[in-house]
Amino acid sequence: MKALLSVSDKTGLLELARGLHALGVQLISTGGTARLLAQDGLPVTEVAELTGFPEMLDGRVKTLHPTVHGGLLARRERPEHMAALQAQGIGTIDILVVNLYPFEATVAQAGCTLDEAIENIDIGGPAMVRSAAKNWRDVAVLTDASQYPLLLSELQDGGLSERTRLQLAVAAFNRISHYDGAISDYLSALDLSAGVPSGAAVPPRLLFPGQSNGRFVKLQDLRYGENPHQQAAYYRDLDPAPGSLVTGTQLQGKELSYNNLADADAAWECVKSFDVPACVIVKHANPCGVAVGASAQQAYEKAFQTDPTSAFGGIIAFNRVLDGAAAQAVSKQFVEVLIAPDFTPEALAVFKSKANVRLLKIALPALAQTDASDWARGRNAIDIKRVGSGLLLQTADNFELQRSDLKTVTALQPTPTQLDDLLFAWKVAKYVKSNAIVFCRDGMTLGVGAGQMSRLDSARIAGVKAAHAGLSLQGSVVASDAFFPFRDGLDAVADAGARCIIQPGGSMRDQEVIDAANERGLAMVFTGVRHFRH
Repeated sequence: MKALLSVSDKTGLLELARGLHALGVQLISTGGTARLLAQDGLPVTEVAELTGFPEMLDGRVKTLHPTVHGGLLARRERPEHMAALQAQGIGTIDILVVNLYPFEATVAQAGCTLDEAIENIDIGGPAMVRSAAKNWRDVAVLTDASQYPLLLSELQDGGLSERTRLQLAVAAFNRISHYDGAISDYLSALDLSAGVPSGAAVPPRLLFPGQSNGRFVKLQDLRYGENPHQQAAYYRDLDPAPGSLVTGTQLQGKELSYNNLADADAAWECVKSFDVPACVIVKHANPCGVAVGASAQQAYEKAFQTDPTSAFGGIIAFNRVLDGAAAQAVSKQFVEVLIAPDFTPEALAVFKSKANVRLLKIALPALAQTDASDWARGRNAIDIKRVGSGLLLQTADNFELQRSDLKTVTALQPTPTQLDDLLFAWKVAKYVKSNAIVFCRDGMTLGVGAGQMSRLDSARIAGVKAAHAGLSLQGSVVASDAFFPFRDGLDAVADAGARCIIQPGGSMRDQEVIDAANERGLAMVFTGVRHFRH
């Protein structure tokens, strides 16, 4: 049995090579891999010795040779294949271990030049992987160190199963697909409007490449989609952002459904945006209760007051460890999914008897407050929406409003307390479906109007829901995700009891709305930023 090992990432290589040698497998290798094996005292044959052809062109040509590809591609059950190998003095290769030049890691570096990117495009590696994977019945192909223990285990038990060989081949073709997709994404994003950049320059790149290559890995098949007659599956990015939904671990409960996951993402993204203890309750993709407090329990109790009816069967997310006291409070209602960075033993004990409640643990991004990149903060950089035979891509709505961004446009100025509530309300409105109207006071939502065709209707609904929950809107603040096109929306929130408004501004009738606010004795600030969420 012969194994050809040629890897860029040496993780686990020596352990694998020692295991193969102990099983009597002959080791063949290239360049630095061969040197590492030899330094460990393992007998290894250089590919150049096997092919009778020296490595050349700075290593660009070393495995692109009939001796290598003939040994990988020959079908053992076909006499004519084996006769052809014998006639040319070519031996079979039974195991191929290859991981590719680190193209993705190279181009991810801020100072990557065009020359560096091109040099890290692997040619021989993918060619060998494709050859071995095509001939999977006869050749085992490994493209990741995580596969090494399985190979050794099955070989020690008598040989690789056909199932394992095919699974390895599928993983190999997937790896080549992802690798080629990364190259395509990089090259088709080069901005050539000013000409071809020099190879030693860091090339300007377009935000949206000429070709978009989706690279996702399936986590699980789901029971069904939004409705029982629809099929669905759950995928993650190849390199998921820390603290994003796909990094979570389900600690107990039934399998998460399509709708569970969609609502869980909405709740988690919203609650992550707060720096103080917060709780978000989501129902049908909209926050129906959001609050901050001195503890997780207090935040939950405030959030629950907004809309106890909608909270029934909702998704609840915390941005702090869920302790026993908060768990006891939550356990009094019916909850589908409960999300937190962690759960204390006391909290887990509370829900142990509620076997159907899904507990989802997601670690918050470690650099959430210090790293400026969206990825490090656990956010998508690009949002995608499927349309008929196409995609709509856009940068994600990751804008964070600061107090200094606010522009007071009325005679009456907001108080410091009102400013705190305005910023809180604005943060919530960003996660409410348009048209969004959110009443708040004292760090909690009081009424939420979402997803209406008219902003006026959203305002009215928010008032109705607050009244239904027994919450007064007198002295509240209100956030509108987009400008008021007419004064009627402002009059509606003023009639409901709001005393301060935050909105983007930008309407042809801004002055009419400002005049109305002054007439009603309201304070109003403009953000200059809209938060449509469809």
